[in-house]
Amino acid sequence: VQLQASGGGLVHPGGSVRLSCVPSGRTLSSSTVGWFRLTPEQGRQFVAAIRGSGRITKYANSVKDRFTISSDNARNAVYLQMNRLHADDTAVYSCAVSGYQLITGQMDNEGLYDYWGQGTLVTVSS
Repeated sequence: VQLQASGGGLVHPGGSVRLSCVPSGRTLSSSTVGWFRLTPEQGRQFVAAIRGSGRITKYANSVKDRFTISSDNARNAVYLQMNRLHADDTAVYSCAVSGYQLITGQMDNEGLYDYWGQGTLVTVSS
């Protein structure tokens, strides 16, 4: 399984950006896809996750009501729409795939994800 994350870049505070994750070799409908972000200060943090069907999602409290995770099973892609960004959101964002349809309580556990992408840098700065 290879993961290609894209969509990062420089965005102004208050702005928006959409990240994409396309896992090849794995069907989303039978997986859980998560987004995590990495910073030197905080290390790796859970951001959001979505279970195969797209009906079950989970968000970190810090991004709830600002970020939206969605899936397009026809394109086998997962998206992370990030709105009202602020400087604390600056990080390398990576998508990861679990071969299981995780329950909500497991979705933020990075140890349960089997495959990881390279990550895409999002910089929020004026």
